[in-house]
Amino acid sequence: MQKRFPPVHALVAFEAAARSSSFAVAANQLCITPSALSHRIRLLEEFVGDRLFIRDGRAPALTPFGRSYLEVVCTALQTLTDFPMPGRASPVQPRIKITVPPTFARYLLLPRLASFTSAHPEIAVDVFLSVPLYDLALSESDLEVRFGAGKYPDLETLKLLEEPAFPVASPAYLERIGGIASPAELAKATLLRSALEPWKCWFEVAGLDWPEPATGVRIDDLGLLLEAVRLGQGVGLTRQHFSQEMIARGEVVELFDIRLASPPHAYYVVYEQGTKLRPEVQLFVDWLLASYAGA
Repeated sequence: MQKRFPPVHALVAFEAAARSSSFAVAANQLCITPSALSHRIRLLEEFVGDRLFIRDGRAPALTPFGRSYLEVVCTALQTLTDFPMPGRASPVQPRIKITVPPTFARYLLLPRLASFTSAHPEIAVDVFLSVPLYDLALSESDLEVRFGAGKYPDLETLKLLEEPAFPVASPAYLERIGGIASPAELAKATLLRSALEPWKCWFEVAGLDWPEPATGVRIDDLGLLLEAVRLGQGVGLTRQHFSQEMIARGEVVELFDIRLASPPHAYYVVYEQGTKLRPEVQLFVDWLLASYAGA
């Protein structure tokens, strides 16, 4: 039977929390958020099958099992620490972990990221993906870019980018349904739905007293939604940064000169309140805000 080993990052979190008697202090020492540290300790507790800390609102205290297990963990970590390694003297590279939605990563972050890495080659950047509106708990990343309404309790929230929303369709789809000359003629079209880009607000701007579509395909990824439009599956709402290349190539066309100036969702940078950003993380936040200012 294959052996299961405890996750090392969880062992380190456990040792740090036990040594400092504070999850907040331990999280700061490990350069992670308190919720990330709590997650790692819960992961270790699930692995060992017993509680390690007593959490009663005061400073966390070790359980009897936790005290016994701590001795084993400290011995194991010390053995790993004392093992001679040739490259140990090398300085640790500053690292930023950022979690972003897939469409933002593809169309907005990656085309600009080289300007940050060129200016700060000493900082490593790790990019992770999340699903908008679903992954609502801040992960073990230092920062997240979220696409939503900007209401995130207990998180620091900075608006990064807001763009008007407008409907697009492929030329082949328009030809197939006989064209769309006015907003009212959308009644004969298939409207692709998304919780990220609801139609109701655009209907109001276009003078249509229509409810939010409740049937048909729903795609909760803005890049996939635009791809469905390009493939001729219906009409969808999009934004300039996502669609400009397809529009330039003639793969999709903007239907009307009617745009929703302030859609219900925008991109925000979020991180935990009270978290003191490390210098490299603050540099990245400043770079993000400057990169998309006026975009």
